[in-house]
Amino acid sequence: MNFIYFNQHVLDNLFYILVSLLIFFVLYENMNVLRLYKKTLLTACASVPIILCMKFPIYIDDYCIHDLRQIPFLLGILYGGWPVGAALLFILLMARFAIYGFNLITLVIYLFLFIASALFSKKFNKCNRKYKLGSAAFFSILLGGMSTAIALLMSDSFRVTEAYVFYFILIPPFIMFFAVYIIEVLRDAIHLKTKIIKLEKMEVVSQLAASISHEVRNPLTVVKGFIHLLKDPNLSQGVRNGYFQHVTSELDRAETIISDYLAFAKPAIEKVEDIIVDREIRSIIEMIKPLASMSSVEISESIEPATIRGNSQYFKQCFLNLMKNGVEAMPNGGELNILMQADKGKMLIKISDNGVGMTKEQINRFGEPYYSSKEKGTGLGSMVAIRTIQMMNGTLDIKSDQNEGTTITVTLPSVNRDRPLQLDK
Repeated sequence: MNFIYFNQHVLDNLFYILVSLLIFFVLYENMNVLRLYKKTLLTACASVPIILCMKFPIYIDDYCIHDLRQIPFLLGILYGGWPVGAALLFILLMARFAIYGFNLITLVIYLFLFIASALFSKKFNKCNRKYKLGSAAFFSILLGGMSTAIALLMSDSFRVTEAYVFYFILIPPFIMFFAVYIIEVLRDAIHLKTKIIKLEKMEVVSQLAASISHEVRNPLTVVKGFIHLLKDPNLSQGVRNGYFQHVTSELDRAETIISDYLAFAKPAIEKVEDIIVDREIRSIIEMIKPLASMSSVEISESIEPATIRGNSQYFKQCFLNLMKNGVEAMPNGGELNILMQADKGKMLIKISDNGVGMTKEQINRFGEPYYSSKEKGTGLGSMVAIRTIQMMNGTLDIKSDQNEGTTITVTLPSVNRDRPLQLDK
């Protein structure tokens, strides 16, 4: 029984079948236009191994030549239905008669295979994977046996040898099982990828909505603080007018933030301008003072003149987030220290607090969306801050000890008059 070996021709036939399956899914997954012609693509990918299997058959012995053409033929019908099956039947018969000449037994057997497979196809595609695997293997054995019976009835010279039984009846069910398993795994992978893409789109929408809410809350918090201060009946008219100007400015900024997010779907070239950093930092400190006063936090500053290039709105939003985080880290009061130094083409801004501090995990995950050490935090403010600093080719470093405080150091390149800095997009 030396025929029971997988010779090179068996492996070649199996190779043709598996490669055609992979090509089908690669084309179907990466070329959306082909999804409209799924059955045409399936017919093309199944017809190639049918022809190749017949062109390079399995030589069993001197009296028997066989191939695995029925595997892609059955797969095409089971997954594509009778339209694909009819096209494959025509291609198979034309190739068979062109290579070996006309044979009535071949015509009858493959007509029988086509009819039986087409009738079973609809039920096959409604089954789960486990049922498909079992039914495909069983269906292959059944068709092999019935095809053999038809050949015996129509030809007295037809012989059923051990080699024939092994290669035509026993081997195909295992290959069918393996091929159907690969198809089902690849189909599930495509469906899973589609679902993931949909979930990612929903996540983007959710994150955008949460981000808008978070960023608008900052100026509203400042407005709330100034309104609280305006309740003081002893305020002079000049101070009151100054507070009203701050309220108006913050409401305008909230409107600008909303407009920026609404324009998110249509990205535009970022506005790059000279930023007088010391002026902007003092402006941010004035914005944060009401919140600091409500939390019994004192603000100290040491600021040197410096100029950088970037987006003024993003810069202000970034450092407002960082300072606000520092104030909120001291719920029982404390000191927020702002230190700014300009040296050798670089500008350092240090924001230090003596609040609750951060763990190593919190430092490592700083800037991740939806991760925050605050009970109602979203992490989006930190994410926006880091992204803004990266856009300006800067770096952010955090040093913190629990219950001792946190120091955030932002390093940004100073403006180069001869070669203006471009935002990194």
